[in-house]
Amino acid sequence: MAKQTGVITLKGPVGRLSFYKSRNGYLAREKGGVEKTRIMNDPRFARTRENMREFADNATASKLVRDALRPVISKIGDRRLNLRITQALMQVLKSDEVNVRGDRRVKEGDWNLVKDMEMNSGSSLGSTLFFELQFNDSPASWEVVLPAFTPQDMIAIPSGATHYRISATGVGLDFDSGSRSLSGSGSPVLSVLDPALSQTLTVDKGQLSGTHFAFVLSVEFIQIVNGAEYAINNGAHNAAKIVSVAKA
Repeated sequence: MAKQTGVITLKGPVGRLSFYKSRNGYLAREKGGVEKTRIMNDPRFARTRENMREFADNATASKLVRDALRPVISKIGDRRLNLRITQALMQVLKSDEVNVRGDRRVKEGDWNLVKDMEMNSGSSLGSTLFFELQFNDSPASWEVVLPAFTPQDMIAIPSGATHYRISATGVGLDFDSGSRSLSGSGSPVLSVLDPALSQTLTVDKGQLSGTHFAFVLSVEFIQIVNGAEYAINNGAHNAAKIVSVAKA
């Protein structure tokens, strides 16, 4: 490792040398690794090229899923959620039995592998809502029937929460075109002190387009002060789960 001793300090690449600053001062090192042209053409790197193609498809598919679920994800305080989505879709890609290695695609994999995925690893839906849920799936809609319940007995209410909202969200995805669609409905903002009446949350499938579909149930906790809504601990206690999936 070369160390810069002159009065002029450099940062960045110069030819095959890379200059950078560390806690030991300004250092320089020669660029290493294998040339890109060799990776892309040498038969000995065939497996590397296969992995690169599949990683690229997985990255594109993961971004599409994250973008589609943004209304739900934005309220979840799990910093590793993006990574977990990427890992889950890689398992879907690896389950592709249509294409050979290197050409496997998320769209051809077992979409059921993302079913039951928790959006918040620190607060699962099952450990947040304790009442029984009924799901109705038809060609026209996906419904969640919420029973009448007492929040203090049937919900794990975090400290500071005065209200909550339960929502059903459906997303449609087309991995070929990169398009996405969204449909959903939510309960009113409900007080944690008042008994809740039975209600049905409906996702209109007519508003969804694509080849792959996911349906999510989520609960959001809120503190209301002087009429203004505030998230509880940056969404750390909010829960959401992919309850159902489908393919066209």
